[in-house]
Amino acid sequence: MPSVLDQLREMSVVVADTGEVEAVKKYQPVDCTTNPSLVLGALSDPSSEDLITREIEAGKKAGLDAEAVVAKLTVAVGAELAGLVEGRVSTEVDANLSFDTEASVARGREIIADYAERGLGKERILIKLASTWEGIRAAEILQDEGIDCNLTLLFAKAQAVAAADAGAFLISPFVGRITDWYKAAEGRDSYAPEEDPGVKSVRSIYSYYKAHGIDTIVMGASFRNTGQITALAGCDRLTIAPKLLEEMSNDQSDLTRVLSPDDVEASDKETYDEAGFRWAMNEDPMATEKLAEGIRKFNADHQKLIGIVADRMG
Repeated sequence: MPSVLDQLREMSVVVADTGEVEAVKKYQPVDCTTNPSLVLGALSDPSSEDLITREIEAGKKAGLDAEAVVAKLTVAVGAELAGLVEGRVSTEVDANLSFDTEASVARGREIIADYAERGLGKERILIKLASTWEGIRAAEILQDEGIDCNLTLLFAKAQAVAAADAGAFLISPFVGRITDWYKAAEGRDSYAPEEDPGVKSVRSIYSYYKAHGIDTIVMGASFRNTGQITALAGCDRLTIAPKLLEEMSNDQSDLTRVLSPDDVEASDKETYDEAGFRWAMNEDPMATEKLAEGIRKFNADHQKLIGIVADRMG
């Protein structure tokens, strides 16, 4: 009997939600993703120590400050992961640029240029941007330049609709963080998969996209347990942390496909201008709060990363 993980791979593209080299080697995902939190994890990964030391020393010799070295280090980690997967590596634009379209576009171009210097073409990379109005506009510009984007920190259908209208290559709805908010708001300890607010959100977005022939890929992210993952079996892509990959690799249960492009509900087409988007987000306290919180947390990890690198640079 194949494992649940092997069965899932027949239904969805499995992406590793980690920057740890050994985990990627072990689970052999198609794609990988990075963000400041995951790069922080890589700093404690013995497999990445030589790479980290090399990048820090190169940065010192080039006279770079710690923030510039972190930018190089993030791409270096991504390049290392790209050598282990056949697909793409998502690389995040700095969270403190989330409300600056022009700066986000410039940073996205810098990331692509840095990868090119390391021998990796833009077809191997996804630029990750927060799903703010400004981030979505930055994705639209980059997509027009042939640079594919991953719109992350996505919690609301309005964000998904706007991302699709901008031509984003991929979106990352955050299942677990949606559920966390509702658990706190409703005083719940848990939800059955079928009533899990995070699962229901991704199912709704998936159905909307497929009903309207939208090419943007839906990649469920931020899972708290394997039940949330199996409840989305068949979603285009699923990015999963090593702990949950391990659980599914040891599970021999039968896995039923839940999502299929051939089985979706009809719905009205939606679109948002800036005012409509901001109002829709204002009317969704979960999405507003989790987006702001996510940006703050990614920025905090980015600043922590800069501090660690500064210490190591002396």
